Amino acid sequence: MTDLVSGAEFDRLFRSFRDTAFRLETQGVYQEPVEDEPLRRFLNGEPPDDAWLAPWTDNVRAATSEGRRFQRVRVLTEPLTDYLRFEMDLALRANLPAGEEIRSLSMSEAESLGLPLGSDFWMFDDDKVGVMHFGDRGMLGLEMITNAAAIEQHRRWRDRAWSAAAPAEEWAVLVQ
Repeated sequence: MTDLVSGAEFDRLFRSFRDTAFRLETQGVYQEPVEDEPLRRFLNGEPPDDAWLAPWTDNVRAATSEGRRFQRVRVLTEPLTDYLRFEMDLALRANLPAGEEIRSLSMSEAESLGLPLGSDFWMFDDDKVGVMHFGDRGMLGLEMITNAAAIEQHRRWRDRAWSAAAPAEEWAVLVQ
């Protein structure tokens, strides 16, 4: 495998993009250790404590106050996994108020659009793509794509996903 971008270099990508950071999320469960306790609280009906997410939401607020955008399309399993219900609840409480734009697609819609299911990616502006690699306990890092044709393919996937996905006003009812 190629070298993966992680740690401080990964964080730098979210501070240095010019216009838009876009993510396609295609998995029904992510095994991020930082989410273990918040997920447990959600599943047990306990009050949330979103302090762990503050570095992310603070960065989103700072970027969006400068006119930059964070967009994501989340592919939803049918039926929803408990993890995706947690993520959607978190989005309503924290991500959307911070300034992220989050849309969703059903798995069947994503399949019909030919999206790369099982292959999450971040696209920064129109010219940087990082394909996410995961291990048993979360993301290992981004494989940065440099091939022009591959970057163009990711642009097409981004555009298809974004235009077909439902905005939060429509998917929020699934978590209420």
